[in-house]
Amino acid sequence: MRTLPAARPFMRCTAAVICALAWGGMAQAQTYPSKPVRVIVPYGPGGIADVTMRMVAQNMSQKFGQQFFIENRPGAAGVVGMQAGKEAPPDGYTLVMLGGGLTIAKALFKTLPYDIEKDFVPVSTTASYGLVITTKVGGAYKNIQDVITAAKAKPGKLNFGSINAGSAQNLSAELFKTLAGIDVTVVPYKTSPDLANAVLRGDVDVAFEYYAGFQASITNDQMVVLATTGPERAGNLPNVPTAKESGLPAYEVTSWNGLAVPAGTPADIVATLNRAVDEALKSPEVQKYSAAAGMDARGMSSADLQARIKSDVAKWSQVIDKAGIEKR
Repeated sequence: MRTLPAARPFMRCTAAVICALAWGGMAQAQTYPSKPVRVIVPYGPGGIADVTMRMVAQNMSQKFGQQFFIENRPGAAGVVGMQAGKEAPPDGYTLVMLGGGLTIAKALFKTLPYDIEKDFVPVSTTASYGLVITTKVGGAYKNIQDVITAAKAKPGKLNFGSINAGSAQNLSAELFKTLAGIDVTVVPYKTSPDLANAVLRGDVDVAFEYYAGFQASITNDQMVVLATTGPERAGNLPNVPTAKESGLPAYEVTSWNGLAVPAGTPADIVATLNRAVDEALKSPEVQKYSAAAGMDARGMSSADLQARIKSDVAKWSQVIDKAGIEKR
């Protein structure tokens, strides 16, 4: 088809604009970052997620020659930090630590000042981890089937322990109860040490917690791990079966930590950060620390993490409804 002479200047102008935009995106990716980048952690310093994030940030600082610095913004179960991240400019110079607990928050709270699915663009996971299902050493239960058999023989008599109602640990116990078809009481405690003491005293028969929370009791042979909750056996507990292996094929619970940026951040910056996080997670230091803490330090694409967030919100909404937990 022959181009009319009058149309040629317009087409040349349009092509020039497209080329300029493409070149601008390429230049942005090549120069990013050109100044320090803050990483908001919506919890206090010293926890496992915080330490892992610091190691990742240090690795990325070395890679880019710009400081990636941690800014702890605890308060209101993560709301303070998440709101600060939401309000930051979408330019790649503010990252926010996400976690599986935030998907529970969306399912549990009627209103929040941010939306984890709409106000942020996921970058990558930094670690994933299951829970441990434990009981005291020398107790009556040697495996998961012992627990289920006892619960069915005495409906309403067994106690399961977790921390805070509505936490991942608490909802994991509720999900176990539903899938096993048993009637037990799920007792929430304020802290992991309170829960550990309850197990050792025999106040609860079985407890659901992250490995780090019970690490001392497990390594000191005060607690035995009956099963782990991930899709495969935990690297630090290779001889412990999963709940799926133990007769509950539909039971799988893992949580995760990751990074995100405010919605509207350019896609090329998200891709650059995704690659950098993946490289950082492969460092020997991060791998060693994560494995010892019962975590799998492994990245994920932005799209896959977005899908995981959506899936988790739907999953925990169903568990909360089934358990009759009142939304706050």
